[in-house]
Amino acid sequence: MTAPAPSLLRLERFLPYRLSVASNRVSGFVAEAYSRLFGLSIPEWRVIAVLGEGVPLTQLAIVGQTVMDKMTVSRAVRPLVARGVIDRAPHTDDKRSQLLALSDAGRALYESVAPAALAMEAALLEGFSRDEIATLTAALEKLEAATVRLSRSST
Repeated sequence: MTAPAPSLLRLERFLPYRLSVASNRVSGFVAEAYSRLFGLSIPEWRVIAVLGEGVPLTQLAIVGQTVMDKMTVSRAVRPLVARGVIDRAPHTDDKRSQLLALSDAGRALYESVAPAALAMEAALLEGFSRDEIATLTAALEKLEAATVRLSRSST
């Protein structure tokens, strides 16, 4: 039997695949915890987390900050408004959109979920040194910047 050609794609070594697998496993772990503990999906938590920074935002601004698509953000906002977690207010500069902000109940939910989120992150990074975490963070930032740059150059 002959060895595979050096240029042959090896899925288990292919960076986009490895990132996808790692992301899916981490997201699955986090999604199960958010659902069980707080009745939230990951997109719902992301909306709450962005609004938890205190600045009212439009859905389009949430799309930009979370890098989720418009439909995912819309599907996340709808039940949060119905639960009384998010308040909608007219946007004075753009009559076609509304500003979203956490209600008092939403702020209380954020303040209970945020420590759990940070604890899950700490558990995931438990086996990493400070230098490894810094290296991982820097590598992810470079990968994100590369995708933005490559996306712009392909259009």
